[in-house]
Amino acid sequence: MNAAARRTVITGGAGFIGSHLTEYLLDRGDDVTVFDDFSTGRRSTIALLEKHPRLRVVEGSILDREALREAMTGADRVFHLAAAVGVHVIVDEPLTSLKTNIHGTENVVEFAHELGLSMLLASTSEVYGKNTSDALHENSDRILGSPLLSRWTYAAAKGIDEAFAHAYWESYGLPVTIVRLFNTVGPRQTGRYGMVVPRLVDQALRGEEITVYGDGQQTRCFSYVGDVVPAMVALEENPETRGKAVNLGGAEEISIFELAQRIKRVTGSESEIRLVPYEEAYSAGFEDMRRRVPDNTLAGSLIGFQPRTSVDQIIARVAEHISAQLATAQET
Repeated sequence: MNAAARRTVITGGAGFIGSHLTEYLLDRGDDVTVFDDFSTGRRSTIALLEKHPRLRVVEGSILDREALREAMTGADRVFHLAAAVGVHVIVDEPLTSLKTNIHGTENVVEFAHELGLSMLLASTSEVYGKNTSDALHENSDRILGSPLLSRWTYAAAKGIDEAFAHAYWESYGLPVTIVRLFNTVGPRQTGRYGMVVPRLVDQALRGEEITVYGDGQQTRCFSYVGDVVPAMVALEENPETRGKAVNLGGAEEISIFELAQRIKRVTGSESEIRLVPYEEAYSAGFEDMRRRVPDNTLAGSLIGFQPRTSVDQIIARVAEHISAQLATAQET
């Protein structure tokens, strides 16, 4: 183990971002414990790593206090990524999502304090809600819809998560860093839970209609997981980030309709693009955000963060991964 190596727990370590973080930290020399209930994370994402001598995989829920505490005992730090994620999960299972995202995070924060761990809490740009400012900075206002609409339960819960973490830092000095992730994408991500890039790329590669929800003019800034994961680690290891929330997002604002057009061009697909009304894609009363653009100034000043991977490069890497999966499925 090198001098910078740590004993690290990653909750949700079998998820999309978690698996990339697991691989990155193992390469750096960490002893890593992945704690995951495999509800949204998949064993296949870490299958090639499972025989690694410095990796321990523990199946369990962050709502199981005994199992969680055992997994965290003896560690130096915890990266808390476990959560109920994806628009379909949040809309279809609001109660389960609330319990996981609020009570589960409370357990992780409590044990990090009790056991003397440092902590990184993975939060989300969803906390900004319907704020459509030119560039959302960490102190931007949160504008949420009705608490009776399940669409907003994820944003509300993640805001409470941040408040828990910050309160433990203020009250007990818990060394915690919060990162707000903006539409992180890349290989291993699935469109199963409503993630737009892999969903549209998969449709394009299969020659199916590329379905864009709403009028397609809503805009996002997509960030590449290979840019985000090293930044998360650098922020966790920077003492100046304690008690702070830090944005990590992409640099290029793009509409979802333009994204679909780019996907067609990059993949060489002849699929047609079809607009699908929100009420057809989701339950009645669904609300979306028209715009979400990050201000990465704080991350830049703290760790020199600059997103380097373009949207076209992201699409190409996601397409390569999905193409390989489709080829494997055809062989079996």
